Amino acid sequence: MANKNPFSNITTLMLDFSTSHLTKILHLLVTVLFAFAIKYGLHAHRKRSSLSASAPLPPGPAPWPIVGCLPKLLFNKPAFRWILSLMKEMNTEIVCIRLGNVNVISIASPELAREFFIKQDSVFASRPIVMGTKCLTRGFLTCGLVPPGDQWKKMKRVLTSELISPVVHKWLLQKRNEEANNLVSFLYSQCMKNSVNGGAVVDVRLVTRHYVSNVIRKMVFNQRYFGEGRKDGGPGLEELEHVNSIFTILSLYYSFCVSDFLPCLRWFDFEGHEKLLNKTMRVIDKYHDPIIEERIQQWRDRKDEIMMQNKEPADLLDVLISLEVDGKPLLSTEEIKAQISELFQAGIDNPPNMFEWVVAEMINQPDVLRKAVEEIDTVVGKDCLVQESDLPRLNYVKACAKEAFRLHPLSSSNLPHISNSDTIVGGYFIPKDSHVMVNRYALRRNPRLWDEPLKFKPERHFRTDQGGSVTTVDLAEPDLKFILFGVGRRACPGIQLGSVISIMLLARLLQAFDWSAPPNAPSMIDLSESINSHAMAKPLFVHAKPRLPLHVYTTAKL
Repeated sequence: MANKNPFSNITTLMLDFSTSHLTKILHLLVTVLFAFAIKYGLHAHRKRSSLSASAPLPPGPAPWPIVGCLPKLLFNKPAFRWILSLMKEMNTEIVCIRLGNVNVISIASPELAREFFIKQDSVFASRPIVMGTKCLTRGFLTCGLVPPGDQWKKMKRVLTSELISPVVHKWLLQKRNEEANNLVSFLYSQCMKNSVNGGAVVDVRLVTRHYVSNVIRKMVFNQRYFGEGRKDGGPGLEELEHVNSIFTILSLYYSFCVSDFLPCLRWFDFEGHEKLLNKTMRVIDKYHDPIIEERIQQWRDRKDEIMMQNKEPADLLDVLISLEVDGKPLLSTEEIKAQISELFQAGIDNPPNMFEWVVAEMINQPDVLRKAVEEIDTVVGKDCLVQESDLPRLNYVKACAKEAFRLHPLSSSNLPHISNSDTIVGGYFIPKDSHVMVNRYALRRNPRLWDEPLKFKPERHFRTDQGGSVTTVDLAEPDLKFILFGVGRRACPGIQLGSVISIMLLARLLQAFDWSAPPNAPSMIDLSESINSHAMAKPLFVHAKPRLPLHVYTTAKL
């Protein structure tokens, strides 16, 4: 059944190298060895020796001359699992792996994270420029992946003030509600059309990715479909291709390309990552660019009419086009295209992964599922659907989402930071140009920080006030015991939007449907992970059965 899932065709990019590719790469590494020896080897030695008396490098595997640990990495793909195994074997919360001339530092400690990204935030506020940076940002035009500078400041102001501010968040409520209603209506239609024991076996990954992409598409373009769509509210072929492409892009964000650490080899593109990235970005442009270009032309042609009528923007694309400074557009067409692409990339991956894992864990632990549903029934009832205004009171539901984010992060590490100078952190020497990453997976399963770290326990996120009452649960983690939205000046500014989309997805589907293992399948869900990410190894197919009065579903369809 899983083979029928359109999302299962996403290209896996962390596969083991073939022997021929490895042979070619190692041959070239040897060829360039002497060329790099003077330029990089001696320079690194001088830089290191100047601070050698102050502090050691963090622990890590012994590097080879010039190429560092690249050969070990190539034979131990995917890289993130090799790094996890190194940290476990060395029993350390910080590891330094030299790849080429770059020190890649992975940490799994809230104390170190605080020192890196709060105490010394100014030193680690930049991003490394890697294989995909220029392509993904259309020439360094956005703020998420680019180094600090005037362009970064400009786009960050636009993002925080014009796109995801509290005022804009409130303005977009109706669009989010439309897609939350469509989610329930679409799944209900699947249950009625393919009824099995009063419900239907559904592809959770497809349904949830469709919902999140719909929310972003509605907020950005004020439309659900790129093509004609489907009458039942489900995704069409265009939407499937679009979402598949975004997830392919996300898998290439920081994929440990050899050329990121030995730039002279970029031309060879051994892993094929650059070719795939360019191809995938063309798919995204195929859907985005015509809409953006047509809308910009409409605004130019009707600018006087729009201003006279004091017409309000219909979506975030209108907002970006309408921004002006001294009577001229603030943003170029390329900047608008780049920013919209980044909005899709930033918001689409975590909520579906969270829901897939939550439902699997809940089916395996029926008491957790029962408590979450009982909370929703108590707070909201069964005669109307959960609304965003109900979310502050759904603490157990939020704790379930938070626990899924803790135990099952989609990606192993956050986006890397790069140091702009030599410094000392946690008693270790951190050289300039080091790539520093929080190892989300190791941090969130660190036994020093979490009791029974491998067990799904939502109650661990409850906090009580002096009177013994449970305080409001949210997805932020001020203690940095796990970092969901980043920290410091590179923290994700979309915490409010990301939290609402995630909790609404979970609350709506738990309220509207009973969830169980498919008929004639094992009652326990297999919780195995994919080899190439921390997503479930196979898309989750489970049985969904409507549990609310009929009028609730018919109202959602309107």
